[in-house]
Amino acid sequence: MKNVLFLCTGNSARSVLAEALMNHLGAGRYRAFSAGSSPKGAVHPRALETLKAHGLPATGYRSKSWNEFARDGAPTMDVIVTVCDNAANEACPMWPGRPATAHWSLPDPAAVEGVEEQRQAFENTYRDLERRISAFLTS
Repeated sequence: MKNVLFLCTGNSARSVLAEALMNHLGAGRYRAFSAGSSPKGAVHPRALETLKAHGLPATGYRSKSWNEFARDGAPTMDVIVTVCDNAANEACPMWPGRPATAHWSLPDPAAVEGVEEQRQAFENTYRDLERRISAFLTS
């Protein structure tokens, strides 16, 4: 089983959706985690709503620092994917094991204003991540 870490600045929306999708789609082959450079402290409620709408578990997620995965005793990552431009441009910790890295530039659905507009933005982000992760799993 390979470990994948999805990174974003706040670890409240995109990276959490990616973690859930990879754990679902890559079950048995990949184990996913998510973290942020400046975690917001809570997962965005719309991210959890989106997961529920797609029949995925929406519990057990928390907004956490990427430092948790750079410490001794943390799971060794095989792949690290940044899902926002801010996190991609920050100085990341030194990751043990020299993991492969990738960047998927996705707009922040939490930044969208308006209830229906934001709901659609989360849905679009979910679908984009679903396509990217499915492609990743077939490569």
